[in-house]
Amino acid sequence: MENKNAIHRFLPVLLGFFVMGLVDLVGISTNYVKQDFGLSDTVSNLLPMSLFLWFAILSIPTGLIANKIGRKKTVILSMAISFIAMILPLLVYNFPVMLIAFSLLGIGNTIIQVSLNPLVGDVVNENRLTSSLTLGQFVKAIAAFLGPIIAGWAAIQFGNWKYVFLIFGIVTLLSGLWLQLTRIEEKPVDQSVSSFKGTFSLLNDKIILMLFVGILFVVGVDVGLNTTIPKFLMERVEIPLEQAGLGTSLYFIARTIGTFIGAILLTKFSGRKLFVVSMLVAIPALIIMLVVPNLWTILVLIFVVGFAVANVFSIIFAAALKRMPERANEISGLLITGVAGGAIFPFIMGVVSDFWGQTVGMAILLVALSYLLYCAFRMKEG
Repeated sequence: MENKNAIHRFLPVLLGFFVMGLVDLVGISTNYVKQDFGLSDTVSNLLPMSLFLWFAILSIPTGLIANKIGRKKTVILSMAISFIAMILPLLVYNFPVMLIAFSLLGIGNTIIQVSLNPLVGDVVNENRLTSSLTLGQFVKAIAAFLGPIIAGWAAIQFGNWKYVFLIFGIVTLLSGLWLQLTRIEEKPVDQSVSSFKGTFSLLNDKIILMLFVGILFVVGVDVGLNTTIPKFLMERVEIPLEQAGLGTSLYFIARTIGTFIGAILLTKFSGRKLFVVSMLVAIPALIIMLVVPNLWTILVLIFVVGFAVANVFSIIFAAALKRMPERANEISGLLITGVAGGAIFPFIMGVVSDFWGQTVGMAILLVALSYLLYCAFRMKEG
C-alpha cells in the first residue's frame, strides 16, 4: 500500500517534467519566427535570450519563495504562468508578442525548474534521487522531441505551426490540476540561511561552484544545439525548414532514449562514470559532425551527441543536492541560475554565425563540452 501511494504521489510530479520540456519549444519556434518575419540570426536569437535570461534573474528568489510557500504551490504557480505563455501566440502573432510569450515561458520555466527538482526528493528515497531525476529528464525530453514534430505537422496539415502551443497549453493545464489534487508531504528546510547572501555563499564550496558552472555549460550545449541544428542542416545540405526541424526532433529522440537508458544505468553505476564516458563520446562526435558533408552521417552524429549529453544535467544536479540536502531549495535556485547559459550560448553562436556561418557558430560548443569533461573527472563518485 505504501509503494502504491508513493507511485500516486510521484506520477503527477513526473508529469511536471513534461511541462518543464516546454522550454525546448524555443528552438523550433526561433527558426519559424526567423522565417516568418525575415530576421537575422542575431535578432531571431533574442527569443532564447528573452526566455533564458529569467533563469539568471528569478532562480534564487524562487528558491527563497519555495522555502516560504512550499515546493508544490510554487510548481503550480509556474504551470499557471506557462499556460498563459502558450495562449498568447494563438491570440496575436508578431515578433514583440513572441518575445513577451517566451519571456513568460522563461519565468514559468525558471520557477518549475527550481521547485520541481527538489519536490522529487519529497516523493522518492535519496538512493533513487539521481535515477528519478534522470527519469524526469526522460519525460522532459519527450516534450522536447514532440515539439518540432507537432509544429511541422501543423504547418503542413493546417498551414499554422503555432497549433503546437494549443496542444502543449492543454497538457500544462491538466498537469497543474492533477498536481493540485495530489497530497505531498514536503521535507523541512533550513530557514536560518534562507537569504540571497546565504544562497550565494554556497559558491564558496569549490564543488558547488564547479557544478554550477557545469549546469551553465550543459544547458548552453543543449539550447545551442536545439536552436542551431535546423539552421546548420539548411546551410550544410540545403533542405527546407520543415525537414531541417526534424533534426532537432532527432536530437531530442536521442536524448529521450539516453535518459531512459540512463535512469536504468544509474541504479547500477555511479553518475561520475556515466558522465566521463558521455563526454568522451560527445566531443569527437561533435567534431566529426562539423566537418562531414553527408546528410545521413550528420544525422547519425546528431543522435550520438544527443544520446551522450542526455544525463549530464541530472547527474550534476543530483550531485549538488546530495552534497547539502538540508539546503535543497537554495542549491536548486543557485544551479537553475546556471540555466541562463541557454541565453548566453545561442546569442554568441548567432552573432558568430552571421559572420562566419553555422559551422563556426556551433564549434563554440566544443569549449563547453571540454569543460564538462574536466568537471566529470573532478566530480566525486555517486
